[in-house]
Amino acid sequence: MFIVITGASKGIGQEILKQLVFDKENTVLAVARNKAELIRLQKIAPDNILIVAGDISQQVTLNKIAAIVKQNGKRVDVLINNAGTLINKPFAKINIKELTNVYNVNVFAPFLLSQILLPFMGKKVKSHIVNIGSMGGFQGTAKFAGLSAYSSSKAAISGLTECMAEELKPLNIACNCLALGAAQTEMLKKAFPDFKAPLTSKQMANFIVQFAFTGHTYFNGKIIPVSLSTP
Repeated sequence: MFIVITGASKGIGQEILKQLVFDKENTVLAVARNKAELIRLQKIAPDNILIVAGDISQQVTLNKIAAIVKQNGKRVDVLINNAGTLINKPFAKINIKELTNVYNVNVFAPFLLSQILLPFMGKKVKSHIVNIGSMGGFQGTAKFAGLSAYSSSKAAISGLTECMAEELKPLNIACNCLALGAAQTEMLKKAFPDFKAPLTSKQMANFIVQFAFTGHTYFNGKIIPVSLSTP
């Protein structure tokens, strides 16, 4: 299978990448800003990992991803929109630059990357887009002070997932969103410095990989809570 994953250089994304290339039948296009870390990770399975170093909120990076897929003559079986960013700051003090950055990475980039990869997905064989959401953006769950930008952006990706699933259904592309609860990552530490998560990044990644390969057999347009704790 050919899989594209963003935010692949650290945390859950890095663990997903490692698990994907454990199967030598998989080729993964790993996307992240940290070029040095991507190069290091590529050494794990140099024949099975392609890399793109860049900011996915920039059009030049999106174009580079599409060009590599095209150059390699690949169809995209799975797209995992995993990259995310968070700001922990009181609502009244968040400025437009900070708010825009969160939405650029968490909402606009998955929208535009999915859009640019459509020609390489679906049709005769079903493809699966997995958007990584958060319980922070899941309606009715507990919300926390300081996370208004992050949580509202994750609510947006949930709504976007439902819209994408409906529009892409005729193209044989399924789209689901995994609303993740607490896993031990740098992002969680930024939001909740003193909290110890019940799951490791590796454990959460294991579920995501399994869902990416099989979830579209059973679900489309669904927002699925994956949570032992919030946080």
